[in-house]
Amino acid sequence: MWKPNQQASTPQTPGPEPARPAAPQTSSFEPPARTSTASAPAVAGDQATIGKSLVVKGEVTGSESLFIDGKVEGAINLPGNRVTVGRNGQVSANITAREIVVLGKVRGNVTASDRVDIRSEGALTGDVTAQRISIEDGAFFKGGIDIRKPGNESKSEARPGNSVATVETVKAAAAVRA
Repeated sequence: MWKPNQQASTPQTPGPEPARPAAPQTSSFEPPARTSTASAPAVAGDQATIGKSLVVKGEVTGSESLFIDGKVEGAINLPGNRVTVGRNGQVSANITAREIVVLGKVRGNVTASDRVDIRSEGALTGDVTAQRISIEDGAFFKGGIDIRKPGNESKSEARPGNSVATVETVKAAAAVRA
């Protein structure tokens, strides 16, 4: 058994000798690349996707951002993360997240700890609760808006007097589509 191994290693020794110095150099460069690649997505954040042909019925919860291009019915609860409803997305659910971006259709109340963006091709039917809201020209919105100040996160403090939007603001936002 020694001789087959020695014979096998003897032919490999002349060939791999030039490759052996190159292999340590390659491996010495690979770990930093792997480390930086692994840290870059962690900084950018992970994002799950519900594709065009998928239909989800029930409650969606988790600790990563979500891109929806299919249909979702039920509830979406991703506090501290971003929910994006793509152009093909059709959501019939209440959404709770840090940031909500609507490019498709949403029917339900949305609550964002930071901001809600309704893009020009988006449609939202439901009440919005957020610190900031953006409604682009051409977007459709029907519902109420409750703007919360950053310091007032308790529901009892924020509801009575902190609403900035008025009926005229909501009508003006809905008229943007017309």
